[in-house]
Amino acid sequence: PDKFNTYVTLKVQNVKSTTVAVRGDEPCWEQDFMFEISRLDLGLIVEVWNKGLIWDTLVGTVWIALKAIHQSDEEGPGEWSTLEAEVVMKHDEICGTKNPTPHKILLDTRFELPFDIPEEEARYWTRKLEQINSLGDDEYAFQEEVQKKPLPSAASQCSFEDADSAVDDRDSDYRSETSNSIPPPYHTTAQPNASVHQFTVPSRLQQQGVLRESCADSLQNYDLDYREHIAISPAGSSRYGSSCNVSQGSSHLSELDHSHESAHGSEQDDDHQERESNHSYHSSGSYQKDGQAWLREQEEPHGKEEEEKVCETEEKCADHSAAKLPLELEKPKDVDAGAQVSYHGDNEPPPFPPARAHWIRAISKVRLQLQEGQDEADPSKPPWLKGGPAGGLYGIDSMPDLRKKKPIPLVSDLSLVQSRKAGITSAMATRTSLKDEELKSHVYKKTLQALIYPISCTTPHNFEVWTATTPTYCYECEGLLWGIARQGMRCGECGVKCHEKCQDLLNADCLQRAAEKSSKHGAEDRTQNFIMAMKDRMKIRERNKPEIFDLIRDVFCESKLTHAQQMKTVKQSVLDGTSKWSAKITITVVCAQGLQAKDKTGSSDPYVTVQVGKTKKRTKTIFGNLNPVWEEKFYFECHNSSDRIKVRVWDEDDDIKSRVKQRLKRESDDFLGQTIIEVRTLSGEMDVWYNLEKRTDKSAVSGAIRLQISVEIKGEEKVAPYHIQYTCLHENLFHHLTDVQGNGVVKIPDAKGDDAWKVYFDETAQEIVDEFAMRYGIESIYQAMTHFACLSSKYMCPGVPAVMSTLLANINAYYAHTTASTNVSASDRFAASNFGKERFVKLLDQLHNSLRIDLSMYRNNFPASSRERLQDLKSTVDLLTSITFFRMKVQELQSPPRASQVVKDCVKACLNSTYEYIFNNCHELYSREYQTDPDLPPEEQGPSIRNLDFWPKLITLIVSIIEEDKNSYTPVLNQFPQELAVGKISAEVMWSLFAQDMKYATEEHEKHRLCKSADYMNLHFKVKWLYNEYVRDLPAFKGKVPEYPAWFEQFVMQWLDENEDVSLEFLHGALERDKKDGFQQTSEHALFSCSVVDVFTQLNQSFEIIKKLECPDPVVVAHYNRRFAKTIGKVLMQYADILSKSFQSYCSKEKLPCILMNNIQQLRVQLEKMFEAMGGKELDAEASDHLKELQVKLNNVLDELSAVFGNSFQTRIDECVKQMSDILCQVKGTGNVAANARNTVAQDADNVLRPLMDFLDGNLTLFATVCEKTVLKRVLKELWRVVMNTMEKLIVLPPLTDHTGTQLIFSAAKELGHLSKLKDHMVREETRSLTPKQCAVLDLALDTIKQYFHAGGNGLKKTFLEKSPDLQSLRYALSLYTQTTDTLIKTFVQTQTAQVHDGKGIRFTANEDVLPDKGSGVDDPVGEVSIQIDLYTHPGTGEHKVTVKVVAANDLKWQTSGMFRPFVEITMIGPHQSDKKRKFTTKSKSNNWAPKYNETFHFILGNEDGPDAYELQVCVKDYCFAREDRVLGIAVMQLRDIVDKGSCACWCPLGRRIHMDETGLTVLRILSQRTNDEVAREFVKLKSESRSMEEGT
Repeated sequence: PDKFNTYVTLKVQNVKSTTVAVRGDEPCWEQDFMFEISRLDLGLIVEVWNKGLIWDTLVGTVWIALKAIHQSDEEGPGEWSTLEAEVVMKHDEICGTKNPTPHKILLDTRFELPFDIPEEEARYWTRKLEQINSLGDDEYAFQEEVQKKPLPSAASQCSFEDADSAVDDRDSDYRSETSNSIPPPYHTTAQPNASVHQFTVPSRLQQQGVLRESCADSLQNYDLDYREHIAISPAGSSRYGSSCNVSQGSSHLSELDHSHESAHGSEQDDDHQERESNHSYHSSGSYQKDGQAWLREQEEPHGKEEEEKVCETEEKCADHSAAKLPLELEKPKDVDAGAQVSYHGDNEPPPFPPARAHWIRAISKVRLQLQEGQDEADPSKPPWLKGGPAGGLYGIDSMPDLRKKKPIPLVSDLSLVQSRKAGITSAMATRTSLKDEELKSHVYKKTLQALIYPISCTTPHNFEVWTATTPTYCYECEGLLWGIARQGMRCGECGVKCHEKCQDLLNADCLQRAAEKSSKHGAEDRTQNFIMAMKDRMKIRERNKPEIFDLIRDVFCESKLTHAQQMKTVKQSVLDGTSKWSAKITITVVCAQGLQAKDKTGSSDPYVTVQVGKTKKRTKTIFGNLNPVWEEKFYFECHNSSDRIKVRVWDEDDDIKSRVKQRLKRESDDFLGQTIIEVRTLSGEMDVWYNLEKRTDKSAVSGAIRLQISVEIKGEEKVAPYHIQYTCLHENLFHHLTDVQGNGVVKIPDAKGDDAWKVYFDETAQEIVDEFAMRYGIESIYQAMTHFACLSSKYMCPGVPAVMSTLLANINAYYAHTTASTNVSASDRFAASNFGKERFVKLLDQLHNSLRIDLSMYRNNFPASSRERLQDLKSTVDLLTSITFFRMKVQELQSPPRASQVVKDCVKACLNSTYEYIFNNCHELYSREYQTDPDLPPEEQGPSIRNLDFWPKLITLIVSIIEEDKNSYTPVLNQFPQELAVGKISAEVMWSLFAQDMKYATEEHEKHRLCKSADYMNLHFKVKWLYNEYVRDLPAFKGKVPEYPAWFEQFVMQWLDENEDVSLEFLHGALERDKKDGFQQTSEHALFSCSVVDVFTQLNQSFEIIKKLECPDPVVVAHYNRRFAKTIGKVLMQYADILSKSFQSYCSKEKLPCILMNNIQQLRVQLEKMFEAMGGKELDAEASDHLKELQVKLNNVLDELSAVFGNSFQTRIDECVKQMSDILCQVKGTGNVAANARNTVAQDADNVLRPLMDFLDGNLTLFATVCEKTVLKRVLKELWRVVMNTMEKLIVLPPLTDHTGTQLIFSAAKELGHLSKLKDHMVREETRSLTPKQCAVLDLALDTIKQYFHAGGNGLKKTFLEKSPDLQSLRYALSLYTQTTDTLIKTFVQTQTAQVHDGKGIRFTANEDVLPDKGSGVDDPVGEVSIQIDLYTHPGTGEHKVTVKVVAANDLKWQTSGMFRPFVEITMIGPHQSDKKRKFTTKSKSNNWAPKYNETFHFILGNEDGPDAYELQVCVKDYCFAREDRVLGIAVMQLRDIVDKGSCACWCPLGRRIHMDETGLTVLRILSQRTNDEVAREFVKLKSESRSMEEGT
């Protein structure tokens, strides 16, 4: 079977075609051939040849008469024909065959006739043909087959455009490029990664300028139109390319946009535009995702719906007037008004051709109808808006409407709203390539062409090792094939030669190249062979992948017929290949950057060579520059689309080494880098930076070169650049798959692996875009950016954010991760992006804004209930982060807004609106959520000053929101754990908003106070709980004093006021109850009654409530405590007062007084506990002082009560003591007790004590059981006091009997307030004085009483008893009994220092001649005595001698009718005077009130005591004969005052009597008992003298 290796040739007229050779005895070729025939009298010759080693042998021939071939438009099953060995000739032409062989061949031959072309279409084609022929371009003449429908064979190169045929879209994608002499800013690059670093050109500005001015004036009349067009402006030829133009002004040079700019400056003036005119909204109504978010911000309700409708209506009208031409609405409609757009340049077409005029008429008509319709109907509602849920048409990219409710306007900053208006309109509501029919039809053809014979499936070269005999250069890298033999590889089929390492890089199709080569060398048969092979290839492709071509047809909405037609044309153009292809290429070498330094000087001398095909040109050399600028232009002709442009940069050298190199390599200079550009990827005008690549692995290369390339391909002069075409293809595919097939849902392909991000569609669609990109040199990054732009319009669809985020991350990586081979910065690389730098940046800015707006409503857009949407939320944030990364790393902006901050702001904005929403719909939401009764009149559903119902509901809703954020959203938005915790932000925002409202509400309530204080308190508790649960630990609030206690302070105060009244009422009730029950002890262990417990239980409960408020504000707590302290004070003092008032009446009862005192004590104990509970030492100073004061007051009350209680025993104790006194009197005996009589003293003491002990025993035992310890001590103290005082009065201090003593004591007692004591003394008749023995008995008795009161430590402390003034006074009095008169007098002198005039007023001078100043500190003296005193101490014996000279008396105050004879009596008082002269008197002077005496007296004092034990008593008397002298006044002078003076004059004011204290009085009493002691009697008389009665008083 292998002996056959056959191929078939077909010949008709002079044309011969050959199939490929197939081995085997049943070969199958499946190849189609198409011939154009002009004569039908001939036949088709089919020869089958067997391929041989040296020559081929004929197997057989078939001859088919052309007349016998049937006509058909379908492929048939074919017929088997027998191959015959010989041919029959006639007139040198074959007319038949003979000699059959055993071989047969199956052929399907047919004529195709245009049976079913519609009349209209036939006319169209005919007209088209005439037009093309009339161009006079022979190359485009049509070859016609006999009876075949005329088919434009060069469809791919000719765009059939001229003024009549296609509507002259003045803004169409390619017309404006060629008609204006401005180079378009499309950077198309050759290899997928060649254009890493391209820069756009300033010429763009002219472009805008050209078109701007002309239409500024048309704005006013056509505002409606502008809005209609934004949606459909083609983005075909703008600096931003097509697809999703994210900016106003992005659609290519559409005047519409520029007129906006010229009218209003630029996009930045959005807010100014807002106000300025209704006519020129950047985005009327809403093109936004939600279709109605901003409607209310505009004066006119034109939304997207209206726009879409307008277009639709116009299309219908247009259909009637102009058959099936592509529709466009781009021309501003001011054409009617005659404002024609002027073109700049020499050879433009007229402003608009006849076809355009038809359009304009049709459109104006529609417009008028629309406007009329609108005027009649409700003007606010455009007539084309349908009602119902699907009212109005959305643009194909409008967002799915995810909002059900009218959303609350979010994100406070206006800028966001405005930029949004300006943006997504043109961006996401229009992808102009969907509307540009002309471009679409062209892209349709180009796509078919790329896919019918795809690069990816091209025939591989059949490489064999090959030996060159002459110097040969590699087709790929142009380097020499080195070596003596076997230098490189050569393809057996097409003959291309290259290095072994370059063979994989070679990408020309072997078949196509072979065909081209053969046809060029005139090898007809060979060419035919190749063509047959290519035909077969295409046929197999069409059969194996029908779904690809069906999809292309569907996407571009072509009919089956046109499609079939088009397929043929395309196949033909593939077969014609480059045979008819030619182009003019202009290349400007502009400059380079960052080249390698190759010279020793550390620089290079670069020049550039540019080679197209075999033509090579070079620039001049720039010496010593690594960033050279050449600006040189070269022109090339190119006749082969598979050619490449090779641009190489060299460093010029001129030395021996380079000359040697030149001999060997044809290259003398150092290689600096190259870039190789496929000609087939060039289209239009480009200004591109290309990275310089290596030639071999060894070459060190860096930098990039900038080229401006302009291509004019014959027949395609007016075609858009391939990047635009690719965009058109990608967008239409996306639209078809998403909106047409997917009902707006983006289908996300399943792709795994590192390159999954480059998979945009399912298999078929993906193959289409990839093949197109591969064929026309579209970089994969451009594909990615285009797809990203498409997705931007659907960014809210499920799953899309994740895809976009990945895409953008990879785009970022592409630009930001610079490679070692280039030192160009990321922003420069990006600036050279063919997608258009500004266009992509605008797209991202727009997207960023939209994402912010959507995140600002994350609750609506990403409900927590949907896991899927939560995942999208996460991806949306990732996408935002990618945008930020892009701005930082690719745009290299200094500090773009941090993603975390943006998301945080959005979350806050959302929470703001959420709060507003729950605040406004609180009642409804609450009743829906918690199924409560929802019937409330609307006006009562909000906050009210009549009740507080609203607030707890609001708090409940707030909590549910915070919880949802904490549990559902925080885990999802976990990309910024340090900076963004949604739960915390939620709590913070909710609280701060709630705080504002709550504060305001409490202020309102404070004015009116219509609710109970308890309600306010309850609300306070709820607010406290909310704060403590969610807010307290947030960083913003940690360690700070919150405000909320201050809002409620007034209400808590009100509650405390009310509580005080309650407490007082309660107190009275409790006391009443207690009184009724007779103040029973609460239990056997407790010594107090229940009223105390009740009162404090109530107070504690009140305080517990205050405490539970857990108020964190110390100032407010202080206020509460102060207020509460007052309440406590009021209540306890009332309690104490009530008890005190009735206490006297209870004293007669046995236990009651004790229980009542216990109650007061218990108050103090409880108060202390309360004090601790309220904070103890930490308590506010004012409250603390208040409570301490209260303690003191209660203490005093207790003191008073125990005093009253003690005094109630006075009478009984008096009786006991009297009995004791009587028993004591029985005790006989002298003072000196013999040793053996000690026990008799003890016996006597016991006897004396018995009456008192009997009384105390009973009572003290009772007190010990009934009284609390503290109370017991107080009662004991009072009893002790009463017992001591009574014993002193009744036993120790005797009554006074003699007259003077009584008088003295009375007068002294008046001074000392001891009247009561004296009265007791006066009662007793018999005079009594204690003997020493009696004193001893009493002493012992006192010890026993003391022991008794101490009660072994259970009673009073010994120290207290010892130091008690009452005991000391008694002891003192007793001790005085046993002292001598001298000692007593000495004690008197030394203790009584203020006997006259409080001891003041005595003045001293050096001698009597020197008068002193007037006396001070003395009230009402009755005169003055002047005496001179000299004090002398004997140096030997130590005796003291006092000389007194009475000088005079002055100012005596005395009234008398008789003779007045004053004299002075001087007495020395002190110890040891019984044997000395004690008293002197002067002579009397008659009737002289200022008598002078000048008499001197001498007193001897002895040496036992010093002068401080003596005093002089000076007494001025009126001498009366035969009766007692009358006393005028008395002065007392203590010698101690003059000891240090020695000698001086004294001026003593006279007083009315002698004053003394208790001690003095006691001494006087005791001495008054010593009647048989001269000195004592004299002393008592002296000290009890007082001024006598004057006459007339």
